[in-house]
Amino acid sequence: MSVLNGKKVLLGITAGIAAYKTAHLVRYFIKSGAEVKVVMTEAAKDFITPLTLSTLSKNEVISSFFDDEDQNAVWNNHVDLGLWADLFVIAPATANTLSKMANGTSDNILLATYLSAKCPVYFAPAMDLDMYKHPSTKNSFDTLISYGNKMIPSGTGELASGLHGEGRMAEPQVIVQFIENDILSQLPLNGKTVLITAGPTYEAIDPVRFIGNHSSGKMGYELAKAAATLGAQVHLISGPTYLNLENSNITIHRIISAQSMYDVVHSLFNEVHIAIFAAAVADYRPSHVSDSKIKKKDATLQIELEKTKDILASCGEIKEHQLLIGFALETNNELENAAIKLKKKNLDAIILNSLNDKGAGFGGNTNKISILFKDKERKEFPLKNKSEVARDILSEIVNLIHEEA
Repeated sequence: MSVLNGKKVLLGITAGIAAYKTAHLVRYFIKSGAEVKVVMTEAAKDFITPLTLSTLSKNEVISSFFDDEDQNAVWNNHVDLGLWADLFVIAPATANTLSKMANGTSDNILLATYLSAKCPVYFAPAMDLDMYKHPSTKNSFDTLISYGNKMIPSGTGELASGLHGEGRMAEPQVIVQFIENDILSQLPLNGKTVLITAGPTYEAIDPVRFIGNHSSGKMGYELAKAAATLGAQVHLISGPTYLNLENSNITIHRIISAQSMYDVVHSLFNEVHIAIFAAAVADYRPSHVSDSKIKKKDATLQIELEKTKDILASCGEIKEHQLLIGFALETNNELENAAIKLKKKNLDAIILNSLNDKGAGFGGNTNKISILFKDKERKEFPLKNKSEVARDILSEIVNLIHEEA
C-alpha cells in the first residue's frame, strides 16, 4: 500500500506539450489509492481534453471560475479546492505559470487555487532547453523553492523543438515516486524496522487437535498498519488468523506454534529498532504430541503440559538498542501484575488491558488500554476502536524515541 493511499491529490495542468502525459499520471495516483481532482488552465485543454481527465479521475475537471454558457452556474470556489487537497501537484509546470506563481499573479483558477492552498505543493517543470536555462526561469525555481514548494527535477532527453537536454517533464511514474519518497522521508518512523507479533499460537495435541486461545490478531494487525503508515518497515509475525494485509512496507511471517514464533522472532530481533509483542502466546504445550488421532476411550483424558519458551523475556535478556514493548491481558491485580512483568522482562513499556473492562480483550473491534512505562508514570486511554488504539500506542512509541534521542 502506497503512502498516497487515502490522500486527496489536486493535479494542476498547464499548457505544455507534456500535458498529454497527465492521463497516465492520474492513473498512477489512483492506483496508489489517492483521490484525484484536476484543475487546468484554459490553454491546457488544447493538449488534453477535460473529458479524458474527468473519466479517469471520476471527478469534474475545473478550468474556469464559472461556466460562461450557463447563467445559473455555481462559482467554482478556488479556496475550497485548495483546502480540499492534501497535496497539490502542478504538472506540467510551464515557464509562464512558474513565473506567475513566483510573482503572485492570479489570472486563472489554477493560480488562484495555488495561492489559496495550505497543503504541500509540488511542481514538475516542462519547457524547452533555452527556456529552462534562462536566468528568469532559474529565478522562478529559486523563489518557489524558497516559499516551501518542492521541485520535481526535469528529465533530460529529446524535446518538442528537436533540441536535446533538460526541460523534459519527469515521467508520471517518476513524479509519483518522488512524492512518495518525499512523504516517507518526513514520517517519524522512516528508516526504522519494527517487529510485531500478533494472534494466537496453536500447540498440537495430535494431528487434528490443539491447545489455543481466542485471540483474533486484530490488535497486532492494526499495529502493523499504523507502524507502516508512519514509515516503518514492519515484520509482522502472525499466529493462525483469517486476517491479511497488503502493504509493501509489511512482511508477514506466518507461524503456528510458540516455538515457531520464538524461532522467527530471534532470527529477526537483532536487526529491528522496535519490537511490539501483541501475540497471545501459549504458556504451555503438550509434552508429548501423538502421531495419530487420540481415540475417545475413557471418561477422562490427562495431557501432561510443559512450559513454552518465554519469547518476550528472552528478548529482554538480549536487547541492546531495541525499544521493547509488551502486552499484558489481566483479570485481577491488573496494575500490579503488569508492573511486575514490565520490570521482570526488561521492557520499556507494557500495554495493559483487562478482561474486566467491557469492550476490551480478544475478538472484538475495540480495546481499552493503559500504558505503563519504565521511567515515567502510566497513561490511561478510554475505550476506542483498535485502529485508534494502535495509533495511540505508536504515538507513545514515537515520543519514547524522541526522548531517547
